[in-house]
Amino acid sequence: MATAKRIALVTETWPPEVNGVAMTTERMVAGLAGHHQVELVRVRQSRDDAPAPKASYQSLLMPGIGLPRYQGLHLGLPMTGRLIRHWRTQRPDLVHVVTEGPLGWSAMRAAQRLKIPLSSDFHTNFHHYSDHYGTKLLARPVLGYLRGLHNRTRATLVPTRELAEELGGQGFTRLRVVSRGVDTRLFHPRQRSRMRRRQWGIQGDDTPVLLMVSRVAAEKNFSLAIRAFREVEKAVPWARMVIVGDGPQRERLAADNPDIIFAGMLRGVSLAEHYASADIFVFPSLSETFGNVTLEAMASGLPTVAYNYAAAREHIRHGDNGLLAERDDEAGLIAQVLRLAQSQAMRSKLGAAARRTAEGLGWGQICGDFEQALLAVLEEDGDE
Repeated sequence: MATAKRIALVTETWPPEVNGVAMTTERMVAGLAGHHQVELVRVRQSRDDAPAPKASYQSLLMPGIGLPRYQGLHLGLPMTGRLIRHWRTQRPDLVHVVTEGPLGWSAMRAAQRLKIPLSSDFHTNFHHYSDHYGTKLLARPVLGYLRGLHNRTRATLVPTRELAEELGGQGFTRLRVVSRGVDTRLFHPRQRSRMRRRQWGIQGDDTPVLLMVSRVAAEKNFSLAIRAFREVEKAVPWARMVIVGDGPQRERLAADNPDIIFAGMLRGVSLAEHYASADIFVFPSLSETFGNVTLEAMASGLPTVAYNYAAAREHIRHGDNGLLAERDDEAGLIAQVLRLAQSQAMRSKLGAAARRTAEGLGWGQICGDFEQALLAVLEEDGDE
């Protein structure tokens, strides 16, 4: 066992905020805290927000502001001076920057000023989002901002080999792959609920239920998922669709599609029941750095239909444990959804294989990989 280190993780998102970055960071902090002294530097989420009283790590809460168009999420404020003063008295061995907002940038500058080794995560393709929010001209400056932050660290951790190749081609350096995990005890086929399916208006197991779990926003490509459902309806008129999540497009999509079940934001057992009680996971998003929901669906025994990139490319074997379409092949993705909807035997076969794949992706192994990546940073001489 390596000597315990003092590690500061800096993030602008944290549970109860619901997103893949918050969930992953919580898991990584818990894993590190079992072997090291961990300080979590995060944004205060509300006036009465306070550090968890029985946490195995220390917390430093910083001020923030609400993030436009992302209700419930917060952005940190520039805090370089405060972090310098704090880390002079409680110096970490390593600073790990999880998010790239003003707080993350401040942490990078403070660590450099104090000559503390520095690493980072690349979680979100913010530069890709610009196409969906009418700010395409900002894509290049945003990419430059991200590259400028990450290239000042000794290592940037990314979740897939594909993303490492993409970012490497865009001038990012010192990239290391650390994948994502899934809670295989919570997300499990045994969570399938006949009562839940009856609530959806379904009586038998032969009715295919399409599921999409995501923030209900333009960049997630809900319109294509719904188009796939409409094609399925032509062949299987009794099919149903369930959408889990909230976001700026939910109200409009629900009004336009009154026959689709919009379950809202879910967590814990309720979320796990929705996964396991469905039959096909449809995920046509093209803005993911990973896509934790893909692993959650696989662990729940759902065959996934997705584009061949991110988590799907990393873990789905076409025709074995899920179905893939090449990026931007909308007709191909719809055709794969239709194949599954028309074959209960294929759904069962691919779903069982998906569960077997997910069983090898528990958080214990992934947290160990994360720890080793951070320790490797400390072992390097590295230029400051």
